[in-house]
Amino acid sequence: MFERPRRNRQNPSIRALVRENGVLVSDLVWPLFVIEGQNVSEEVPSLPGVCRLSIDNLVKECEEAHVLGIQAVLLFPCLSEELKNKKATESANDKGLLQRAIAAIKEKIPTLTVMSDVAMDPYSTDGHDGLVSHGEILNDETLPILAAMAVSQARAGVDIVAPSDMMDGRVAYLRQELDDAGFERVGILSYTAKYASSFYGPFRDVLDSAPKAGDKKTYQMDTANIREALRETRLDIEEGADIVMVKPGLPYLDVLKTVSEMVDIPVAVYNVSGEYAMLKLMAEKGLGNYDDLMMEVLLSFKRAGADMIFTYHAKDAARLLRGSCV
Repeated sequence: MFERPRRNRQNPSIRALVRENGVLVSDLVWPLFVIEGQNVSEEVPSLPGVCRLSIDNLVKECEEAHVLGIQAVLLFPCLSEELKNKKATESANDKGLLQRAIAAIKEKIPTLTVMSDVAMDPYSTDGHDGLVSHGEILNDETLPILAAMAVSQARAGVDIVAPSDMMDGRVAYLRQELDDAGFERVGILSYTAKYASSFYGPFRDVLDSAPKAGDKKTYQMDTANIREALRETRLDIEEGADIVMVKPGLPYLDVLKTVSEMVDIPVAVYNVSGEYAMLKLMAEKGLGNYDDLMMEVLLSFKRAGADMIFTYHAKDAARLLRGSCV
């Protein structure tokens, strides 16, 4: 007698009963881009369906997302060039664009978790995540800039800061500065295994934050390495990270799986702009159904061990899921 695994696939109800993994709306974090102005909603050509939003429209989008069951958003600022400089001083402006956006969301939707990016590139004329001197990205000199940024975001009411810069020692430095400023309750989600990937192009288009010279390979991880990711993870946890992240997602499912099996804190994955754009292009060219492609990708992250998924698909997926497991 031979085995018949197909018995467990023969109709939707049986398939649902034996399904091993699922995606919930509460797993999703929606990255959003804020820009100055009133009633502004600028679609990004390289990211169909993704917009730069003025604060008033940002709040409206967050309200709609929260009704759909999305529990968290991640904010990035789109700044004009005149506000940028080598030391990213605008990042610590308590009345800056990002700080006002955080405060507006928390005032209107206090139960929505607001996360904020901590890195110099949106504010820097050099387009790097750290301070640049004679072509070198300086590690230790960058840390006070990141800390001032994080503390300013905390004053605005952010729930979790998300350092994406990949400077060594920044988690411990931020934790100490946040605690000293009285923000012990503000969490740190560390971009722990952030690779020097080719999948970030559309994101840099949104923020106009590409490096003006050189690349990010001296601080972002080598795409060939996995043991290095485990070392970064160990260090970030020792330094006080509350959540660790693997970025990008699809090309690094092996890293995500390995990290998730190694740690006892939550693990996030970032379904990055290039991955999102690929699915949109496939659907546009008639090469696949967008909803099916999207859910298959999101499920792959859960199967690999992600506790939360940062994705531009979040609102589309939430409309499909409506709180049910798929």
